[in-house]
Amino acid sequence: MSQILRKHRAAALVGAAILAGAAWLPFSINASNAVAATADAGGVLAASGSFASIVDADKPAVVTITTTVKATDVSAGEQDSPMDEQFRQFFEDQGIPLPRQAPKNRPSQQAMALGSGFIISPDGVIVTNNHVIDNAVDIKVTLDDGTELPAKLLGTDPKSDVAIVKIEAGKPLQTIAWGDSDKLKLGDQILAIGNPFGIGTTVTAGIVSARGRDLHSGPYDDFIQIDAPINHGNSGGPLVDRSGNVVGINTAIYSPNGGSVGVGFAIPSDEAREIVTKLEKDGSINHGYLGVQIQPVTKDVADAVGLDRPGGALVAAVTADTPAAHAGVKPGDIVTSVGGETVKTPKDLSRLVADLSPGAKKSLSVWRDGKTVDLNVTVGGNEDGRKQAAAESPDSKGESSGQPSLGIGLADLTPDIRQQLNLPRAVSGAVVASVNPDKAAAAAGIQAGDVIVSVNDRPVHNSRDVKTAIADAGKSGRKSVLLLVERDGNKTFVAVPFAAA
Repeated sequence: MSQILRKHRAAALVGAAILAGAAWLPFSINASNAVAATADAGGVLAASGSFASIVDADKPAVVTITTTVKATDVSAGEQDSPMDEQFRQFFEDQGIPLPRQAPKNRPSQQAMALGSGFIISPDGVIVTNNHVIDNAVDIKVTLDDGTELPAKLLGTDPKSDVAIVKIEAGKPLQTIAWGDSDKLKLGDQILAIGNPFGIGTTVTAGIVSARGRDLHSGPYDDFIQIDAPINHGNSGGPLVDRSGNVVGINTAIYSPNGGSVGVGFAIPSDEAREIVTKLEKDGSINHGYLGVQIQPVTKDVADAVGLDRPGGALVAAVTADTPAAHAGVKPGDIVTSVGGETVKTPKDLSRLVADLSPGAKKSLSVWRDGKTVDLNVTVGGNEDGRKQAAAESPDSKGESSGQPSLGIGLADLTPDIRQQLNLPRAVSGAVVASVNPDKAAAAAGIQAGDVIVSVNDRPVHNSRDVKTAIADAGKSGRKSVLLLVERDGNKTFVAVPFAAA
């Protein structure tokens, strides 16, 4: 057993792209290069051959937001802000490397950064990204006519990356109207308006490249992907449709070279508008909290638990003393609805829970032991920054199997093995001692050192229990078996299909 190996990997995917905004301002911009980066509109033209009427109507409502940030904040976050690092990791996990820029020495105690925003009410309420004003000690807004005014932060929501500020202009200001992002289709023409690199308000054109991009940066990930060029400084600016209405907030780009390569991301207006309304009322949002770790329901998982088709969110773990624990949610439950709203994916559950107010009482439907069970849950608050429902998408290297005929060898948890794996005494089950690379276990990602703690929601205490439970699952006619595996202190459900030995 001294040959038992443990392979480490991250328990969950995070992050998405490179933030498009809050460009640091050294005030030494290569104007020719900057203009070249934003001049190409990809040959997209409006039906009339020009977007001029849209730009004339919307451009006066688009502003530049300049923030003063302490030098310590800049130096600490210059190489990568937390969101930058999340975005970077997402793309690197997909095999798409992103360059890291070396930090620059800044002699002053303060630095300036900029982003964009747009006016939504005549009295000066402006929408932007949270990361544009994050850590700012001073916020200034420059109107389209060049007027510079101090701004007050009204509200911010880091989880959705939306913020609002307000200026006092002494006169009614021109506004831009919200549009309906839900009506956007792939191929629809759009315009991005903002201030890239600080060169001045710039308009770029493109199309909707994709919808519903989940970049694993938070519960609200539902980005619109666009090919309209956006760059550092564009963040917070509006994405508008051919009617001139805001259908998104330009937020992030994928960039291997620091400039636009035609892969940008915007927060949908339907999502942003609801958040802005809450921020205008309360200044912040206390998202709902459930207290579960979840993962997708694959076809093999559905087969293992007797569901007709994949769907819902599989509960891998329940945090003690949380709303989910108090409601009676158990590992192995598949959440299928919240308050009557259908849960098709883990992202659905995360979004639904995040949208709920703390204290709300909701029904929770779960699939358990071959039937639907209804639970009553009182939603908790999320003041401490905990995830509403930690959606994990385990990759093929993090799954498990459980029986010698499936291609693994099992062993009981002896004191020596427990010490090798650094397992607490409370953990019981059977350890995977070997894996046949040509069998189902290897295909599911089983690794030596994995500990199987339950089979089809049935706790196991030793290798005999595991073998018996798997055999019982096979005799019942199930096409696969559902295992709960502990690895590196994390628990993950894995469905392993049965196959001929």
